[in-house]
Amino acid sequence: MTEQGRAKKERLFLHRCRNLNGGLEAFLESLGLPGQIGERNRILLKPNLVTDSPPPVTTPVELVCAVVRFLRKRLPEKEIIIGEGCGASEYETSRPFRVLGYERLAAEEGIRLLDLNHAPQVRFRRSDCRRFPEMFLPEILSSCFLLSLPVLKAHSFSEVTLTLKNMMGLVSPVHYTAGSWKKSAFHHRLDEAILDLNRYRQPDFTLLDARSGLRDFHLGGRLLEPAPGILVAGRDPVAVDAMGARLLKRNPRKIGHIAQSDGVLGWIDPSEIIETGECFS
Repeated sequence: MTEQGRAKKERLFLHRCRNLNGGLEAFLESLGLPGQIGERNRILLKPNLVTDSPPPVTTPVELVCAVVRFLRKRLPEKEIIIGEGCGASEYETSRPFRVLGYERLAAEEGIRLLDLNHAPQVRFRRSDCRRFPEMFLPEILSSCFLLSLPVLKAHSFSEVTLTLKNMMGLVSPVHYTAGSWKKSAFHHRLDEAILDLNRYRQPDFTLLDARSGLRDFHLGGRLLEPAPGILVAGRDPVAVDAMGARLLKRNPRKIGHIAQSDGVLGWIDPSEIIETGECFS
């Protein structure tokens, strides 16, 4: 696995929709998503299921279902896997999968659920990573197309939790627990840890559910008002996160892991912002 920093700036896509019937399939088609997956035979969908709390703390199963059905229709020969490693100390990822409807989705669509906390691991090394010069990550990441499906949330320690931080679900608590909750070792020098993690493996594509959002705290609290009503999509996770930060009324250049990723993993300012859907002016 190598760093996937972009040599050129990418476009960012915004789609206004009040519900997922508002042209989502046409939007995904317009992104050229099937062509980007290329010859990789596995597609790993990575929602944010940090706990078993309902959306917008976690990624709505309805969004993931819509993406699964689109991919099954357009790329029937590909294997689709939903993977996550929850951060709760008192239960395993199987609980969010069950409580939030992912078990039912997997059964109905004939796809596999993968608990990334317990998936086979491989050790990687990078000399340019200061926080984690070596890292253990799931073996599947070496060969899959990684599609990140985060939600729009503020965060108590890192200001926001969007697609770059969503990658924390990839790491195993076996290697990165140093406190009372899973993966707690990452919360020391958190911004630097997020940057290093994404040097090892950043998403190939992101679809951020910003139809609603949490304005203060990643595990609950007040909703963002008015609700943005937007899906944010793109290949560049830095541009996606910068837009998400702005929707949360925060300056992305003052958020450590986003600012540090600018020009390294991607770019805060995309080459172009393309807006589609309902009521854009």
